[in-house]
Amino acid sequence: MTNKDFRLRVRYGKMGRLRHLSHLEVVHALERSVRRAGLPFAVTQGFNPHMKIAFGPALPVGTAGEREYLDVWLTRYTASEEALAALRQASPEDLAPHEARYIADGERSLTAALTIGEYHVEIDGKGIEDTKVQAALRGVMETGELVTERKGKQKVFDLTRCVPKDPRVSSREGGVDIDLAIRMGPEGSLRPEVLVRAALSRTGIEPAAVRTTRTDTLVEGDEGIWSRPM
Repeated sequence: MTNKDFRLRVRYGKMGRLRHLSHLEVVHALERSVRRAGLPFAVTQGFNPHMKIAFGPALPVGTAGEREYLDVWLTRYTASEEALAALRQASPEDLAPHEARYIADGERSLTAALTIGEYHVEIDGKGIEDTKVQAALRGVMETGELVTERKGKQKVFDLTRCVPKDPRVSSREGGVDIDLAIRMGPEGSLRPEVLVRAALSRTGIEPAAVRTTRTDTLVEGDEGIWSRPM
């Protein structure tokens, strides 16, 4: 920590109807929560000073998040329990914070530290068999790469790097669920539903709905051990 600013890390969720907010809308909503909570937030230097706050990797519109993080710098120490209670009261229910803790100011930024995202993908549809979906996912993974196109631009993802563990498929009434991990980085990350839809297209399956939730965002250590940032 610096002599005057205290770095408070907050874990929050992006759930329910607010999963349809863009990342920028989430940023603005949580900045308003900090202001309404009355926390003594620090501001940046320069010609256009703004709240000193930083967020973890962005969630796409429509993707929920169970364990998302932000760092906000405060100009005076406020007990983390007190800050958390004030933030909870000031935040929308579907963006509510669940944990807060001070961390050393020298620690890496959230975007640099959080390089693993764990996801839960729900696929709705009658007659979808988990064994066929598992085999289709395995077939896509065995190709070694996935080419995507967005806004007229193509991108090639190295699946051996982007998907560090084999996806797990389980059946349920009315569809199947897929749990998988995606490695994130400054060059971007593969959206899990894109991988899933690529697999489904191989089997001719047309799902009624696909819902994605990022269940965790993790730090990958030097020895490949994954851990939470607080």
